[in-house]
Amino acid sequence: MDNMSVLTWIILSSVLGALLSIGLAALLTLNARSNTWISILVSYAIGALLGAAFLNALPEALELSAEPRQLTLIMLCGILVFFILEKLLIWRHCHLGECEVHEPAAEITTSVVVNHDHGRSGMMIVLGDTFHNFVDGILIAAAFMADIQLGIITAIAITAHEIPQEAGDFIILLNSGFSRARALWFNLLSGVATVLGGVLAYFMLNQLDHLIAPILALAAASMTYVAMADLIPSLHKRPEIGATIQQVILIVLGIGTVWLVGAYFGHNH
Repeated sequence: MDNMSVLTWIILSSVLGALLSIGLAALLTLNARSNTWISILVSYAIGALLGAAFLNALPEALELSAEPRQLTLIMLCGILVFFILEKLLIWRHCHLGECEVHEPAAEITTSVVVNHDHGRSGMMIVLGDTFHNFVDGILIAAAFMADIQLGIITAIAITAHEIPQEAGDFIILLNSGFSRARALWFNLLSGVATVLGGVLAYFMLNQLDHLIAPILALAAASMTYVAMADLIPSLHKRPEIGATIQQVILIVLGIGTVWLVGAYFGHNH
């Protein structure tokens, strides 16, 4: 496939993913049953992220590299780096025993922060989300440049996990004193960073294609860390057997979606 087609895939998937995640997140936060829907999406997103990491991103990276041990080391270091970055985020946001920024989205929907802080925590959320979206764009670009099938799967997994995250961010912005329109506008602006990250990574990786495999390993590390460290702990808040069965089914559905997309588009490899 020619380079222009790859760039088109990157831009389209970044734009559609951002619009879909932000639009659905906004609808969910205005829905009376938002907590139920976000909980469902969290479980599905875990499966999609783990499936994309272990069924696609990591195998593709290993195929592109002659040094598999080096790639697994990069993935291991990536998980450690994401842990450190998240710790820094917690230290910056959490004070006086409350941590509204880091509560899982499914929990944020059930709590209301009464005291507005004149938008301070809201603006920090926007800045953090913008950086996160920029990195997502880089990961999507690297995936598409390795293989169109991998790019589609990566975009689906990232979008699935962005919906509950954006919903949580939207609620924090509202509780920070933002109007609904302003919260939506700032979320859309931060979503533009996904496209910018994708386009910049495309032109960078065209000249430095040897970096595609390491970035895919980092993508696998990122998706694994988000699923295991950020999303799975929120599922333990509902330990009853019925909820657990539902969670397992949704996680398997998320993995199954990734597998089906891989099987359907497999001939493009």
